[in-house]
Amino acid sequence: MPNTHPNHHAVAIRFLIAALLAAPAFAFIAGCSSTATSESAGEYTTDTATTARVKTALLADPGLKSLAVSVETYRGAVQLSGFVNSEVQIQKAVAVTRGVSGVQSVNNDLHVKPQ
Repeated sequence: MPNTHPNHHAVAIRFLIAALLAAPAFAFIAGCSSTATSESAGEYTTDTATTARVKTALLADPGLKSLAVSVETYRGAVQLSGFVNSEVQIQKAVAVTRGVSGVQSVNNDLHVKPQ
């Protein structure tokens, strides 16, 4: 049976070209999304900014600025780690961190230095 649609090949070629052009876009979008164990570029940038704000807030507090506290952020969850001089400093560091924009939760791994 002969093809009765005169533009059948043109339509098929246009469809193929559209599919080929769309494939890289889908790959790009999939590459920028996060998974359970990795962050997207946007999440990484947001977490980096949150970490910087927490460090700035800790340094701005006179009772905390001399401490060596490590700050890491993953999807808004901030982890504080290191050694401090007292339990009061731990409580203050956690409170200051909770007050920072972008912080969704605080995981406290700070410890009082052994005397």
